[in-house]
Amino acid sequence: MREATIDQYSREGVRRYARLWARAGAALGYVPMSPDETERVLRDHTMLLAETLVAEPFVATPAYGVGRALVDAHFTVPEFLDQTLLTFGRRFLELVVPGSSGKHADRAVALQAALAAGYARGLRDRTFAQQERISRAVWSARNQAEQDLRASEARFRAVFAGAAIGIGIADLDGRIIDVNQAFADMLGYSLDEMREINVTELFYPDDAPGMWDTYKEMIEGKRDGARVEKRYFRKDRTILWTDLSVSLIRDEDGQPRFTVAMVEDITDRYELQERLRFQALHDPLTGLPNRTLFFERLAAVFDGAATRVGVCFLDLDGFKAVNDSLGHYVGDELLVVVARRLAASVSARGHLVARMGGDEFVILVEDSSGTDAAVAVAEAALAAVAEPVKIDSHQPLSVTASIGIVEREVRGTSPTDVMKAADTTLYWAKADGRGRWALFDPVRGAHQLARAALAAALPGALDRGEFTLEYQPIVGLTSGRLRAVEALVRWRHPELGTVPPDRFIGLAEETGMIVRLGRWVLEQACVQAARWHREFPDAGLVVSVNLAVRQANAPGIVEEVAGVLERTGLPARQLQLELTESAVMPTAGEPVRSLRGLADTGVRIAIDDFGTGYSNLAYLRRLPIHSLKLAGPFIEGLRSGDLADSASVADERIVDALVRLAHALGLTVTAEAVETAQQADLLRGLDCDTGQGLLFGGATSADDITARLRSTR
Repeated sequence: MREATIDQYSREGVRRYARLWARAGAALGYVPMSPDETERVLRDHTMLLAETLVAEPFVATPAYGVGRALVDAHFTVPEFLDQTLLTFGRRFLELVVPGSSGKHADRAVALQAALAAGYARGLRDRTFAQQERISRAVWSARNQAEQDLRASEARFRAVFAGAAIGIGIADLDGRIIDVNQAFADMLGYSLDEMREINVTELFYPDDAPGMWDTYKEMIEGKRDGARVEKRYFRKDRTILWTDLSVSLIRDEDGQPRFTVAMVEDITDRYELQERLRFQALHDPLTGLPNRTLFFERLAAVFDGAATRVGVCFLDLDGFKAVNDSLGHYVGDELLVVVARRLAASVSARGHLVARMGGDEFVILVEDSSGTDAAVAVAEAALAAVAEPVKIDSHQPLSVTASIGIVEREVRGTSPTDVMKAADTTLYWAKADGRGRWALFDPVRGAHQLARAALAAALPGALDRGEFTLEYQPIVGLTSGRLRAVEALVRWRHPELGTVPPDRFIGLAEETGMIVRLGRWVLEQACVQAARWHREFPDAGLVVSVNLAVRQANAPGIVEEVAGVLERTGLPARQLQLELTESAVMPTAGEPVRSLRGLADTGVRIAIDDFGTGYSNLAYLRRLPIHSLKLAGPFIEGLRSGDLADSASVADERIVDALVRLAHALGLTVTAEAVETAQQADLLRGLDCDTGQGLLFGGATSADDITARLRSTR
């Protein structure tokens, strides 16, 4: 047995499922074992299925063996397989791997199909063995007839007439010489009517290619037998499916004399196989085609003559909230209604609607006539889903959906590429506001891929030392002295060159990499700041480091900052940590929990981009904050200096009010994005403490800052 590496199954669940399975079989009326023995056998089979389900790599073959083993154990009542598959589909995942049914759904379907296939093969082999015994009896009787004609004739007739399977004998011209009653009953004819029929008249129009050629080769003596699954028309024109075995009988000289056909009615088995195939290819909840059938049809499009293809990938908005608030029953009923509406919305167009799993559906537009056709399908689907849904006594539910649309030429792409693009486009539709469709854009797709590539490269880039720090001066507006520098991280990509921070900082925050990156920035900035402190102790230069929200909320951040200060020897007062306004003064909930602990280490705390949020300003007097950094847009508004410009005047008044507020609370104020002397003069007149921006210098290397400090000694 392969090693179970995905999840461990529940042994208690195995026992419970085996007990349920045994009871389901016993309810059929006859089981060839005692209840205890039946449960023990089925428990062994259940454990094998469970181990197969969670094993890596996953192979469904053991389930095929379970199906055959059931037949070998004489569980051959036809209804037993139906009950087994029904019980498996409803309870197996729930009991054996509780809590992870979505993760193993496709594997469970594969196990179910393999078990059914093994069961069907076991029945088939069992029947073949019976047929072989009958055949031997027939020909034994025939041989005996040559020794004792009367006795053998009686014995032969007994077997021939009493056989449960159909037997027919025909000459080489195809004229039926004799048939037994079972064969006549299968086809709905009398024995006399059957003897007037030529075997060629029984060939079904859509028989497997080559069947007629096989028969001709047999009567010509080129082959001695053939075995096929064949359809017949009954007398009432209904379809009979049979397992047909035809043998050539030769005379003493080896010349063909006649053919003997042995026919078993397998219509029920065939219909069962068709039901099993339907179950394997359709979603049990909604009845829609499942992902397996969808991908079969999608692959057929690429293998066929279609020139274009369209895919609409749909996901319900807020479905989890429905499940969580109203329960899974309501959620399931909602999915059933949505599935029915989606199918109806595109049925006239002949498109395939499939359920991919959860609340995801997909519509296949085969041989699309262009983008407009795919968009029309998506809009029809959105309209169908948007209608309120009434379930039992609950208030009507209003749901929306987001759809990603991909429509393109078949040539030059693949099913995998199409589905990747559809998944990406669905994400765009969600990000753009939900309740809408989005059409795949190659340019946007390429940008998305580039972002993903950058995100994947971030950890390795840090390990390879591709990040560096630059420092932007912060200058006293009155003295003109260098008071502080802000540490800014830069990525020197070996292929892309310098990657701007706005392209990778957001990615680092999304992926959680910002914690590692922020830790590295803090360490490097403090190492450099300690060097400046040792060389220029009188400068009192403060190094300001940005602290991301996730980094500030990380466990142990206070100890981490204290440890960096201790290792580098940098006085705590010469480190300033910048946090965004939304992190320090949220509109709801509590501010960063570690804020007071950080302040207790002696470092300065600054609010970055102050004025861009809608915070409760009462927080300012309660939190250990030392400085405000005014957001750039306010400072940019001071650029014109035109008192007639009402916007400029308003910005000046806002800056004035913010500076007064900060000073009243004992805080210093830094103006960001100062680019002109005119702005600096206005800020100086408003009593702003320090300025940062291109007027005082852009981000530069540590060596340049060192040179600047030396020049002002």
